[in-house]
Amino acid sequence: MKVLRADRSLLGVFAMSRIGKKPVAVPAGVKVEIRDREVTVKGPAGELKLRLHEKMAVEFDSAGSLIRVSRPDDRRDSRALHGLTRSLIQNMVTGVVKPFEKRLEIVGVGYNASLSAGQLVLQVGYANKVSLKVPQGVTCEVPDATHVVVKSADRHAVGQFAADVRAVRPPEPFKGKGVRYQGEYVRRKSGKAFGSK
Repeated sequence: MKVLRADRSLLGVFAMSRIGKKPVAVPAGVKVEIRDREVTVKGPAGELKLRLHEKMAVEFDSAGSLIRVSRPDDRRDSRALHGLTRSLIQNMVTGVVKPFEKRLEIVGVGYNASLSAGQLVLQVGYANKVSLKVPQGVTCEVPDATHVVVKSADRHAVGQFAADVRAVRPPEPFKGKGVRYQGEYVRRKSGKAFGSK
C-alpha cells in the first residue's frame, strides 16, 4: 500500500492561507484606523502602525468589530503574505491591550544587571560593563540584580531587544554562566577529563 506524504513547505503555505481568512476580533477600548495603506491600532497599552504590502487589502467592520484581510489571487507568495499580514495585525491588537513580555535571568558569580538613564547595564564577566539603550516603545524592568523583564505592545521589539540582551553573554555549556531566557534549557557539556599517568 502506497502512503502519500505531504510536502511540509506546502503545508506551511496552506496553513498561512487558512490563518489569513480568519477575521481579527477587536476588543472594546481598541481603536482601528486604515488610511493610505497603513493600519493604526490604538489601545490602553499604546499605539502601533503597520504599513501594508501592495498586494494586501484590509477592511475594518466597525459594526462587528472585525478586521478582515484579503488577497488578490492564490499564488504562493500571496497566500504567504495573507497569513503574515493577518498575524501581524492580530499581534498589534493583542499587544495594545496586554503588552508582550520576555523574561531573562543572569547566571554567574558577580553577574548582574541594572538600569541607568534609559540604559540596561550588564556586568557579565567582561573587563567593562556593557550598556544597551532601551529602544523607544520598550519598557525594561530589573526586579532584582539577576532578572530582566522586557515589555512592549510591539511583539517584534520585545523579541529583538531580549535577543540583543542575551547575545551580550549567551549561556556557555560547561557551567551555564551567561544570560538566558527564563525557563530556557541549556545543554551542558562535561569538562575535559585528565587521566593520571
